[in-house]
Amino acid sequence: MSQITTHVLDTATGLPAAGIPISLYHLDKGNWIEISQGVTNQDGRIADLLASDVILAAGRYRMRFMLENYFSSQDQPSFYPQVDIECNLSGAGDHYHIPLLISPFGYTTYRGS
Repeated sequence: MSQITTHVLDTATGLPAAGIPISLYHLDKGNWIEISQGVTNQDGRIADLLASDVILAAGRYRMRFMLENYFSSQDQPSFYPQVDIECNLSGAGDHYHIPLLISPFGYTTYRGS
């Protein structure tokens, strides 16, 4: 399993949000470096954001969820065209599940298991 997993749920419809591009970045000497990307499947997940043998170093990471085209395809306005979630990883190889709950005018996230 990937060290970082995610899923996106559209709380306005109660359904997983498919087709959302997500990029993963690492902060390195003040610059954000993209290290991975993917697109959510029909279950709102990306199965292989990172290869299962990749262990990320301690530091700050950012997941960028591109929402504008998703809401446009749903004929919905979107107040938030993208959402960035920044978090600190310990470097101990722990698993991090970072879900995103979205609606056209709000979002929330938490560290899942």
